[in-house]
Amino acid sequence: MVKRLSIRPIIERTLDALAIAGTYISSIAMVVLVSTFGWLVFGRYVLNDTPTWVEQLALLLIITIAFMSSATGVREKTHLAVDIVPLMCGPRTKLVLSMACDFILGGFGLLMAFYANDLAQFAWYKEIPLLGIPEGVRYIPVVASGVLITLYTTASFISTILTLITRPADDETPTSQQSNGAQE
Repeated sequence: MVKRLSIRPIIERTLDALAIAGTYISSIAMVVLVSTFGWLVFGRYVLNDTPTWVEQLALLLIITIAFMSSATGVREKTHLAVDIVPLMCGPRTKLVLSMACDFILGGFGLLMAFYANDLAQFAWYKEIPLLGIPEGVRYIPVVASGVLITLYTTASFISTILTLITRPADDETPTSQQSNGAQE
């Protein structure tokens, strides 16, 4: 594994804190989601009075959970990745592939934030039925996730550039061949 240089530690700590905050937001939303469905079942089968607002709240909470968790996944590098090609490459090529991945994800995050913001503004004057809050609130987690994805991938991109600039050129032998040679 190629060790990357870190951009300023204060920036890294700030981004880590944002990722932790995203995890807490997702976790709290999950607890509220499970609790409201518990209330739905209790209301329907015990009180014989189904709370109708639960479905609309559940949609809002699921959007929050999905998008905030995905942004955190980008920071922690647990998002969907195909590792077969980088495993066959040398250390510098791995870094270049990582930069390409960060660039694509960052562009996606930027577009997601931009267009979700447009949707939020468009829907702000409509009301979510049964909740009485603006429809645009549904898109706030999408905007936040897009901004966070862009921040995380930009930081990773810069770290990778710093690593490429400051590291001496290594030979491009694949790491699998290096590990086999070390065992002999």
